[in-house]
Amino acid sequence: MENIRSELIPNNVDLDSAPGLVRAMSHWQSRFKAWWLERGPSGFQSHQVYLRTAVSVEPEGWARYDYVRMPEYRWGIFLAPSVKDRTIGFGDMQGKPVWQEPPEEHRESLRWLIAMQGDAEPASVEQQRLLGSTCPSLYDLRNLFQVNVEEARHLWGMSYLLLRYFGTEGWHAAEELLDRSSGDVERPRVLDAFNAPVEDWLHFFMYTAFTDRVGKVQLQAAAESAFDPLARTARFMATEEAHHLFVGETGVGRVLQRSAELMKNSANGSAQELGGIDLPVIQKYLNLWYSLTMDLFGAEVSRKAGAIFANGVKGRPKEAMFEDHDERDRSLRVESWDAAANALRYQDVPVRSAMNEVLRGLFTLDCRGVVERWNKVLASQGLQERLQLPSRRFNRQQGLLSSGHFAPDGTPVSAEEWALRRAEWLPTEADRAAVRNVQARAVLAPGEMANWIAPPPRGIHSKPIGFEYVRVET
Repeated sequence: MENIRSELIPNNVDLDSAPGLVRAMSHWQSRFKAWWLERGPSGFQSHQVYLRTAVSVEPEGWARYDYVRMPEYRWGIFLAPSVKDRTIGFGDMQGKPVWQEPPEEHRESLRWLIAMQGDAEPASVEQQRLLGSTCPSLYDLRNLFQVNVEEARHLWGMSYLLLRYFGTEGWHAAEELLDRSSGDVERPRVLDAFNAPVEDWLHFFMYTAFTDRVGKVQLQAAAESAFDPLARTARFMATEEAHHLFVGETGVGRVLQRSAELMKNSANGSAQELGGIDLPVIQKYLNLWYSLTMDLFGAEVSRKAGAIFANGVKGRPKEAMFEDHDERDRSLRVESWDAAANALRYQDVPVRSAMNEVLRGLFTLDCRGVVERWNKVLASQGLQERLQLPSRRFNRQQGLLSSGHFAPDGTPVSAEEWALRRAEWLPTEADRAAVRNVQARAVLAPGEMANWIAPPPRGIHSKPIGFEYVRVET
């Protein structure tokens, strides 16, 4: 049986000192490798890719850049440095020492939280596995693979916690992370957004701009956990997650720039006419992925979320910035749709019970900033058109608003009007076909760029844009 040793896999958790854990992870690693080859990136497993690999947690040199074939990537287990004398920063046990082992009374909540986070990581790899065949450049192809291998490393991080701290139940949970598969009818991923197809690069850029931004919020919340190994794991994962957000936000920005350029060169003001993507289609993709991510935060009113906060299992992103770390007495107004009365209703609920809604609000503020930056791209090209972030009510499939229908601006509409106007607001098959059409050919020559996207302003790790980020010869 292959041993997992420090020289084979980067780690700072002293794997060599825990033979039982080494055996458990050795078995899990063999299953992971089979999963990666079966459901990881398709068509490029033998190619050398210029990737960064985590080798430490030190800010000055935490990553190494070099060519590597993805199946040989050294997935590591890293926890951010421990904070001396760290105490719980919120909830009923505020001020008490953090936990180095999961307390018995909180094991179930912690295992559930870790398994839910872990399920999202391989899901994104599975959703994106076919995108290499239509990549717009080697720069973008490399970024896709960097996102993929890092999401897989995040899977390693969550699986390590399950195997190290949760016994037989943790073993089964870690195994299930590899058993489920995005979009599978019998064993789908837990959350709907991680079963949605990511069938083109505009989907991918919106996914990494919005869905990975949910990941950032959730990781920052987990980084406040009283369970110190989870907090330290989440803090380091958030370091890598920042690149995924960069890929999505700048990717959409480059699509907008190129669409604007083509619009100005078209007699009819149509980007599609000249091989680009029209702004209304980009807006529809934005509407789709933003609304899908709204449901990832869970129910607006949740006793479970309240208990998780009260017990110190999971906090809020950057908890120190909040004035009240206890939240026993304050309330938050939450809206719902009353289908019988055909009207919006409002209720004031304890902040603890509305903790999912608190995180959803922080996410929304972050997304507004993203859309503002995208609109600056359009403004810089002299266009008057602007993208709009839809209402949090729009296209909700779960929660207190899911029984109603709402226009992107949040206005209630009838089921009949929704059916008539849905094609104005969300991508149609014709829209998706138009996007697939302009992305039909992969661009694999160094320095070349597909017609539908602008080049980035700079390359990766001080390399030029024309660098051979993926060596396409096998």
